Amino acid sequence: MRRSIIIAPAIAVILLAGGSFWYVNKSRPIAVAPVPTVVPVVAATVTGKDVPIYLRGIGTVIAYNTDVVRSQIQGQLTQIAFTEGRAVKAGDLLAQIDPRPYQAQIEQLTANRDRDQAQLMNAEANLSRYTQLGDKGYATPQLIETQKAQVAQLQATVKADEAQIDQAKVQLSYTRLTSAIPGITGVRQIDVGNVIHPTDPNGLVVVTQIEPISLLFTLPQSDLPAIQEREAKAPLKVIAYSQDDKIKLDEGKLLLVNNEIAGTTGTIQLKAEFPNHDHRLWPGQLVNARLRLETRKDALTVAGSAVQQGQNGTYVYVLTPDQTAELRPVHVAQISEGQALIDQGLKTGDVVVVDGQYRLKEGSRVQQLHGKAAQEANLQSAVQDAIP
Repeated sequence: MRRSIIIAPAIAVILLAGGSFWYVNKSRPIAVAPVPTVVPVVAATVTGKDVPIYLRGIGTVIAYNTDVVRSQIQGQLTQIAFTEGRAVKAGDLLAQIDPRPYQAQIEQLTANRDRDQAQLMNAEANLSRYTQLGDKGYATPQLIETQKAQVAQLQATVKADEAQIDQAKVQLSYTRLTSAIPGITGVRQIDVGNVIHPTDPNGLVVVTQIEPISLLFTLPQSDLPAIQEREAKAPLKVIAYSQDDKIKLDEGKLLLVNNEIAGTTGTIQLKAEFPNHDHRLWPGQLVNARLRLETRKDALTVAGSAVQQGQNGTYVYVLTPDQTAELRPVHVAQISEGQALIDQGLKTGDVVVVDGQYRLKEGSRVQQLHGKAAQEANLQSAVQDAIP
């Protein structure tokens, strides 16, 4: 009986300790090995293609020719024959000055010439008669010499009359103000009915030739040896883009490299010429200029979005066969039109992450998206990039 009383409490203590151990272990979380996170990415294969190599600068468009149309005579404007802002051709009539005073002057000078010619004809006839009489001894040599002098004097007078008539005709031609160059007219500076003078500071109108048109742009002086080397082999092409680099304006050719380097900026000035048939280049316009040095054959390119910048330089993420991300340092020669030209670090056939790489690190497991999923990922990435 006494032994049973001792055993019962012992069993109770054992049961209480077991229950406490079970309760504590039930409430403690079970340790589970972490599962690697899979990052969805969009990837592209590195390919080789012909890539043009550009030097980039900023330039100002300048007119090929500019003509301030001025009058060389004084007179009243009777007609304006052009429309402001419209194209004109070389020789087109722009304005008419009252020609009547100059026509009257020509008529007067013509009458003087005709009078002098009549006197000359009479003097020549007298000289012929005096010569015949002199041969027979009826006229003195002095009379004949005097008549010869009079004939010569009248001949000179007729020549002077002809010169004055020619000069008056030139003055009459100045009553027609014409364009010396093809181009676009500017703002008219004088109206019909007003008297125009050769000394008017603004003239009648400014005509600007924009077809072809020129571009002045600058590049660092360090690019000069490469430009000279390429230019010696073939003419170099220049492409003009809008300031945001989104609109291609025109293609032209390099015309010249200036004969000195700007010491204050360390740059060299270049001049290009563009046909400008569509008039997309305008005098005074600021544009981005791309000077094409060469075209590199079978160059390796990837999307520009694939290239990342780190503390140690540029890099990309390359997918390994086991679908993990490998950080690969690369050297970028240029980025143009969304494509990066890679000089070092990649080879043809490498698969490079072009979207989703912001969540990657060395060794991350990835899931490559294709088709519609890849398009949606690209769109979402573009939207996020656009948010300031």
